[in-house]
Formats: sequence, C-alpha cells, structure tokens
Amino acid sequence: MTQHVLFIVSNAAVIGPQNRKTGFFFAEVAHPFDVLDKAGIAVEFASLRGGWTPYDAYDEKDPAEKAFLESKAFRRLNRSRKLAEVDAADFDAILVPGGLGPMVDIQRNPIVQNAVVRAWSTGKFVTAVCHGPCALLGVDLGDGKPFVQGKKLTSFSKKEEYDYAREDVPYELEDALRAEGAEYTSVANWEPHVVVDGRLITGQNPASAGRLAKELLAALRKL
Repeated sequence: MTQHVLFIVSNAAVIGPQNRKTGFFFAEVAHPFDVLDKAGIAVEFASLRGGWTPYDAYDEKDPAEKAFLESKAFRRLNRSRKLAEVDAADFDAILVPGGLGPMVDIQRNPIVQNAVVRAWSTGKFVTAVCHGPCALLGVDLGDGKPFVQGKKLTSFSKKEEYDYAREDVPYELEDALRAEGAEYTSVANWEPHVVVDGRLITGQNPASAGRLAKELLAALRKL
C-alpha cells in the first residue's frame, strides 16, 4: 500500500522591514522529495493560499535540486492545494520545509496548527526542518500545554540566524521553541543535525533536510 506525505509550504515571497526576497529554501523540498519519491512514497503539496509557492536559494549544481526543478512534482507544487481543504489525517506524515517564508505565514497560523493537531492526534508523523518548526509554536492538543513542551527537537539555531537573517525575522525561533518548553539542541552552524523524538522528527538547517527524510522513511517502513 502506497504511503503519503504532505509537504506544507509557504506562500510568502518577502520578509522583514527591508522586504527581503524569500520563500521556501529549495533544498529543503528537493532533498526530502528525492528521498521519498525514490522510495515510492507519494508526496502532495499544500500551502495556505494554494497555488504558487515562491522559492529561495536554488542551486543548479545540486543534482537533486535540478531534477526537482525540472520535474512534474515541481509543477504540482506550484499548483499546491489550499491547506484548509486538506485533512492532514489522510496522510502518513506531514513535513514543513523551511526557508524564511514560514516565519511570515506558517508560524502561529491556526490552519497550520490544526494540521499539526490532526496529524499528531491520529498517530501520524510530524516533521519539519530549519525554520519549518515554527509551525509547532502555539500548538495545543487540548490539554492546555504547548505541543513542544518536553519534546526533543531542533530548528535553525540562534547562532546560524545571527549571520543569516537576524534583522529580517520577527523573533529567534530557537528562543521561541525553548520558551514553550522544548528540549532544544543544535550543532555547529550549517552542519547536519536531526532529532527524532517518537513521531516528531526535526532538522536544524538545509544540510539536515535529506537526513530528516531518511529518518522519516525508516520510520514509515516500520509501520
């Protein structure tokens, strides 16, 4: 039986007071898609507005990124479904890629929060990489406690943000996750780091995206 993963992707094209160009970080969709697609996992794409999903940091020298840009899946991504019309419980996992875009429209969005709740409460995997874990902020499973409280996870680190987009983001994601009680860890800047805590799988940065997908794939194969 084919398994299905829903990528929840940002529609935001700019961020911050200087209107910095942004979107999803290309490798954080392309690398997980490459891993999952080659393993026979079906991938679907949703965004808050549906349709076009702007991207950032495309690297034509990266074979996985080049292949994704030229794929039918990339065309599907740019006709993404509206998240409000999708039930995350219909998928085996959700994956929220980063880039700065999620810090505009995905963070603390009630529709995204509902998708996380639906996935988690129906026994599915919740995964996110880089700035994608901002999707976990403010999530409440109904017990009045932050979803991330006591959970081991990672995200783009404060150290990494300092040299990347400190003046553009509305807050430090690492600090926000810690403030809600997450057991946050990170490694050196731009080095791969993935944390698996049961059905929650998170990656620190773009270099972690492929490894996160491999961890998710391994977990799906155990089902």
